Amino acid sequence: MQVIVGAGAVGSIIAARLAEFGEPVKIVSRSGGGPAHPLIERVAADAADAAALRRIAAGATVIYNCVNPLYHAWTTDWPPINDALIRAAAANDAVLAITGNLYGYGPVTGPMTEDTPLAATGRKGRVRVAMWRDALGAGIRTFEARASDYISPTSSIIEMALPAMRAGTTAWLPGALDVPHSYTYIGDVADTLISLATDERAWGRAWHVPSPPPMTGRSLLDTVARVAGLPAPRLRSYPAAAVWAAGLTDKFAKEFREVRHQHVRPFVMDSSRVTATFGLTHTPVDEAVRSVLSLSSASAG
Repeated sequence: MQVIVGAGAVGSIIAARLAEFGEPVKIVSRSGGGPAHPLIERVAADAADAAALRRIAAGATVIYNCVNPLYHAWTTDWPPINDALIRAAAANDAVLAITGNLYGYGPVTGPMTEDTPLAATGRKGRVRVAMWRDALGAGIRTFEARASDYISPTSSIIEMALPAMRAGTTAWLPGALDVPHSYTYIGDVADTLISLATDERAWGRAWHVPSPPPMTGRSLLDTVARVAGLPAPRLRSYPAAAVWAAGLTDKFAKEFREVRHQHVRPFVMDSSRVTATFGLTHTPVDEAVRSVLSLSSASAG
């Protein structure tokens, strides 16, 4: 039995794919949501409740951290959740598979590899670094699959731009549109976590999820328009002053200030190591976008 904590996009894909493989699954979230399947048990619980999570995870071989706290609440919400996940993994001798990101590297001047120093200067990046170090120091089997910004129907540049694209109006975005940027398909995040969870070569290390060559935000959204049969998108980027001013009243915009460096200059992730070690490769971009559009349409319906 495997336990997925978090019923968002990545957690739901993992649950569905494991169930398709015939693996019993528990998916844990505050709402008790997740995919419907005879092999999936949906459990409503607080991921920060260490005692409850330990009971829910009894007998688990793998625990997946797919939690996604509110963006402005990382410093308060992540530490107790991470501690509860570590304790549950330790109590059940389970592998802790962590859905990670690139925040821990901080501002960079070249492509990021798994050897890039964890030199985060912002609060959110330092939280992610502390989470990873705590997991490594806990004496459990663990690994982290780090992804860049998602090709996804939610929490993505696609989610921000698609309503305007469908309406034929201008989509305003908070980052630069024409600098190289790595994007990672959520299906590849799920597949990487599933594959590495049962491969002892992965444990004790961080790995970059297979991702396509860097694109610009404009080129990704041009692809979205082409695949969706929409006109070429009209895109504009908010000036830095506007993003800063929005942060005075909007919690997301305020937090975005801290990571704006990721979106205004090249932000490139090298994922060649996971391909060389495990043979994992990224989903073709058109196929990834087609899947995301299908999920977006289903959600809208």
